[in-house]
Amino acid sequence: MSSKLATKKSELDVGALNAGQNGELFAKEKSNKRTQGGVPSTQCLVSSHSGDNAELFPKILDLYVSTGSRIADVTYGTGVFWRNVDLSRYDFLPSDLKTGVDARCLSYKNDSLDAFVLDPPYMEGLYRNTNDALAGGGTHAAFREYYSDSSTTHDKEIKYHDKVLDVYLTIGLEARRTLKDGGIFIVKCQDEVSANRQKLTHVELIYAYEQYGFYCKDLFVLTRNNKPVVARVKKQEHSRKNHSYFLVFVLYKKKKLPYSNFREFVKDYASKVDQS
Repeated sequence: MSSKLATKKSELDVGALNAGQNGELFAKEKSNKRTQGGVPSTQCLVSSHSGDNAELFPKILDLYVSTGSRIADVTYGTGVFWRNVDLSRYDFLPSDLKTGVDARCLSYKNDSLDAFVLDPPYMEGLYRNTNDALAGGGTHAAFREYYSDSSTTHDKEIKYHDKVLDVYLTIGLEARRTLKDGGIFIVKCQDEVSANRQKLTHVELIYAYEQYGFYCKDLFVLTRNNKPVVARVKKQEHSRKNHSYFLVFVLYKKKKLPYSNFREFVKDYASKVDQS
């Protein structure tokens, strides 16, 4: 073999060796990079459902509340939420106004709960001052059984829709006190029309609870299967509510909220409105 050919072969051998080493290094670098995992699925929990509470609530628990968690349902009622839940998975603490436990003044110690469930009456008609004005009479008596303590309220300072908010916000203070940092607060609510005015209860609660340190991490819409019947319709002014919400909050006690559902970026645009 001539000296020129030998030199060329040597250069090629060195080049191949370098290429091989570089390839190994590249492979090592590539293996250290983050790769996407998981598998395709159509079984993920979605935000909108048709059905009832007993169908949706266990799925929310599976997603947000760990097995073994100490969880209090302070408006347990007849236990509709829990019909399809394996209670052995949790340290479950049910209570209700009818059993003598007022959710506005609980006996639980500070920072003692992992999760807190709230579903108070969300119709302002269930907070009337007299029995003849109390919602849920006649064929709608079930509303009193399931969604209120079937008694009147004599608080004349706060009434109508504000009374609904007062109950949610007062109990919300107890949720903040009794939940651990990072605890889960599950709230059932429904918007309503009160005094012919639209009341977006779920928006009001998300804003108010954020001031307590609760970040609204998720929202589920539950649409009833049957159509609501309205008596004595003269002229319809608003759409009839046939859906409610499950709001899922995470409590931040020690740290600042990671994100606001009411960003300053949006609020700043109010200053651009021409008020003239």
